[in-house]
Amino acid sequence: MGLSQDIKVLLIKDNLAEARLLKEILKGNEKKEFHLVNVSRLSEAISLLKQTNFDVILLDLTLPDSQDLESLAPLLITAPKLPIVVLTNTNDDNLALAALRQGAQDYLIKREVSLEILTRSLCYAIERKQMEEALRESNEALKMSVIERTNQLEKAQELNQLKTEFVSMLSHDFRNPLNKILLSAGLLEESRDRLTKDQQVSYFRMIRSAIKDMDQLLTEVLLIGRADSGRLYCQFDPVDLLDYCQKLVESFMVKPEKQSAIIFQIEGSLERGLWDVNLIKHILTNLLGNAIKYSPQGNPVEFKIIVESEQVVFKIIDRGIGIPSKDQENLFKPFYRGSNVDNIQGTGLGLAIVGRCVEAHKGQIYIESEEGKGTKITVILPIITDIEHLN
Repeated sequence: MGLSQDIKVLLIKDNLAEARLLKEILKGNEKKEFHLVNVSRLSEAISLLKQTNFDVILLDLTLPDSQDLESLAPLLITAPKLPIVVLTNTNDDNLALAALRQGAQDYLIKREVSLEILTRSLCYAIERKQMEEALRESNEALKMSVIERTNQLEKAQELNQLKTEFVSMLSHDFRNPLNKILLSAGLLEESRDRLTKDQQVSYFRMIRSAIKDMDQLLTEVLLIGRADSGRLYCQFDPVDLLDYCQKLVESFMVKPEKQSAIIFQIEGSLERGLWDVNLIKHILTNLLGNAIKYSPQGNPVEFKIIVESEQVVFKIIDRGIGIPSKDQENLFKPFYRGSNVDNIQGTGLGLAIVGRCVEAHKGQIYIESEEGKGTKITVILPIITDIEHLN
């Protein structure tokens, strides 16, 4: 910031004699060199300002194409960073205040103009405008800094909340399988001689199942971590998607625990495409698992695949407990669970994983649900048939 020795002035005034007089007055300044360019109309000034740089505008309020303060707004729009000094014939305080309120830096009465008054007014106007701009930029930078810091604090709070929820989840969901392992191992160690072979096998299966549950939990947590740090990438391989989904449904139906049946339908045909089977498995396993878990026993779950020209649509429909409307906007947040799940076990990671896997596959997911009536989830994934398509 600072005042140049050479000051370029745009004078907007239609009286050429007065314009020459002002030019002669400014020539008398020995410390600075004023270069005055005169135009007689506001329209000429607007055009010139778009092509040429000036340091200050000296504006006569009486022009052929503009009267009084109506000239200010167009000039401020065209050159918002240039200071404006207003020239008028009258000693009107109200007009002066109005000019300053609308953005002018100073107000001069023509008959009182002298070398000292004119040069001081122009120089002060430039300095004040520079200070205003510096203050505005400083305030803008401060505002952005506050916004950035607020975002950082909000993210830090979210991370702290996630850490708290993560620790709470681990303490609960890891403790259950660990207790199973400790109990089964203890019985095998202390009572092995009294246990039948079938009982021993049952306890070993229980240990294996508990270890599998812990491994699945860790896998889900790590997947969320990779996704949120931008490191969840698709590994595409040629896959018969419809056949894969058929086998996945069959794997659900052979599980020993009591559960709802899955009504599986396919509309259309699909040649082998490129898919990330691991992500597809996470999507469908979580959605089908949730649909079954939150449905009353005996109520079937519908799983429909619709093959379209450029995309595959997956629809999973249940008639379970549904999702309260107040919970639906938070469903894809890690560890978030609906307020109506009561004592149904879960980690709150399933839909968070589904959302991130669908996003990684460049797809979309939509949820329609009503509490007490059930849920319909639609996943749309693009059909990819060649590597070039991936780009």
